[in-house]
Amino acid sequence: MSDANMYVTKETFEKMREELQRMKSVDRPAASAAIAEAREKGDLKENAEYDAAKEAQGMLEAKIKQLEGTIANAKIVDTNDIDTSKVTILTKVTITNMATKKTVTYQIVGEKEADLKLGKISAGSPIGKGLLGKLKGEVAEVQAPTGIMKFRIEDITI
Repeated sequence: MSDANMYVTKETFEKMREELQRMKSVDRPAASAAIAEAREKGDLKENAEYDAAKEAQGMLEAKIKQLEGTIANAKIVDTNDIDTSKVTILTKVTITNMATKKTVTYQIVGEKEADLKLGKISAGSPIGKGLLGKLKGEVAEVQAPTGIMKFRIEDITI
């Protein structure tokens, strides 16, 4: 994961902060307790429980560090400040695939929030990158593994 700014809604930012708080206040003490408990069981050279507890603690610390970095680089975007004259992060864009004539609506979101089932695509995805900055009525050309796909921007909303 790069250190580039990540655009998130206030809700996502709060969820990340709550998760970090839980990891620090609940998971971290639990990991320490598991290590202490395993240590009491004797010889550490052949103590698989101790090794597993130490490994779990290391993975937890790595997750905490990564989440701290994500939060530090997060930029909260207020939906009231979004310009709908062009496709930007957090706008909903209705596009028509010029080849199939199929129309779909996607919301352009940060990587952490992307969920295709919910119609949320990452601004860093090929389609997301191709749509950013486009105006209503324009045709975006997107480089896909199968070749160039063309999408006409039908509408841009919040």
